[in-house]
Amino acid sequence: MKLILSLLIVLGFASCGYKPSSKFSREVMGDKISTSIIISAQDPENTVIIKDAVDEAIIEVFHASLRDRASSDTHLDLSIANPSYTPIVYDNDGFVIGYRMSVSLSIIRHHSGVSKGYSVTGTYDFTVAPNAVVTDQERFDAIRFSAAKAIRSFVAKVSAEGARAKKKKE
Repeated sequence: MKLILSLLIVLGFASCGYKPSSKFSREVMGDKISTSIIISAQDPENTVIIKDAVDEAIIEVFHASLRDRASSDTHLDLSIANPSYTPIVYDNDGFVIGYRMSVSLSIIRHHSGVSKGYSVTGTYDFTVAPNAVVTDQERFDAIRFSAAKAIRSFVAKVSAEGARAKKKKE
């Protein structure tokens, strides 16, 4: 009985034409991707964190392999605006207990001799103890998580491009 139900579900997805967004994004980006990031002179530590988050997202979301620029299908040039965190939650005594980290990335995608620019932003909300200073670890984690959200926003844009291109072909 479970086999028949599983078979019907698989056939249902196959017959409706469902494709995961990673398939559309892979059609736009290719299977081999390289990245480079412009190091921020004001905040080089955060630049390294964002580079790691971007590389991790490429592997997880695009299901692509990281390559050097010469052997890649697509190259991504990334730059970061200054990350900012703003207070968003206060306790009864007026102390800040919640912050929102915002990271804005500028991404230029080079593929088949064509370059296209994207601007994406990711945010991450986190809490701290009342009247406490934000530690470096909390700040680095917030930057990493908000950069990952920005990359997912980029993935959504690229997937939408792939879906539109597929629709035009049909």
